[in-house]
Amino acid sequence: FKTGWKIFLLLTQISAQYSQPYPSVLSTALLPSQLLDTMMDLRTLFFTIILVPWMLSSAARNGYMEARKPKKEAVTIPDYDTAGDSDTSPAAAPKDEGELPTCLLCVCLTGSVYCEEVSPEMTAVPSLPKETAYLYARYNKITKITNKDFADIATLRRIDLTGNLISEIEDGAFSKLALLEELNLSENKLAKLPMLPAKLISFNANYNQLKTKGVKSTAFKKLTKMVYLYLGNNELEAIPQLPESLHIVHLYNNKITTLSDETFCQGNNTQYIRANMEEVRLDGNPLMLAKHPNSFVCLRALPIGPYH
Repeated sequence: FKTGWKIFLLLTQISAQYSQPYPSVLSTALLPSQLLDTMMDLRTLFFTIILVPWMLSSAARNGYMEARKPKKEAVTIPDYDTAGDSDTSPAAAPKDEGELPTCLLCVCLTGSVYCEEVSPEMTAVPSLPKETAYLYARYNKITKITNKDFADIATLRRIDLTGNLISEIEDGAFSKLALLEELNLSENKLAKLPMLPAKLISFNANYNQLKTKGVKSTAFKKLTKMVYLYLGNNELEAIPQLPESLHIVHLYNNKITTLSDETFCQGNNTQYIRANMEEVRLDGNPLMLAKHPNSFVCLRALPIGPYH
């Protein structure tokens, strides 16, 4: 095509030169008028036979190539007003049940879930990843713990629900947590306690509304691994039976008025020493400790409280 185009341009230049009114003598001698007419005819023939078909075939070829290119699918952006009705909305999209919502609201690390002061308000125990061992859901608006909340999370070792509004715990809520060692329910609105896991080491229910009728006398007796028991700032009138394993027990700011010789010791067994007990707090109770000297003879240190 390039060669043909050059020939066409050359013929055009020559014909233009000899179409002038006063051609040079040399040019007239070399190219007579008959030859000039012939060249004009050749130029016209060249344009008609070669250039026009080539341009037509080029246009057709370009259209063919465009047709061969893969077409991109058009992307339709839904209107804002109708986007909520689409099946691709977050609520309708498939997700891993139990993990996605919690880990969007909370901080999920390996084995630990942190849900502290969650916004919007968290009013129930969140669904947890299966491998959760440590749950911190402090200072939320949780009001109740049900049997289903921890039923499938047998790996839990620590639960901290400090500073919620919990007023009810179903009796089997912790029954399947065989590995649970620490349970913190302080600063809630509990009036009674549920059955606690057997391997519990630390239990904190400070600053609740626990009453004697809401805490069974044997609630802690069979918890032979318990070391720390915190029941301060409640409404208890009597001290429940305590396991031998206890090191620290806090019962301050309750309504305890009396003790027995078996509250901490073994009554007539004067040889008995409660070796594990390190700290007992009874301050803030309407109780005169000096009136119950035999209640502490087995302890290594006297309880903290008034002795007037």
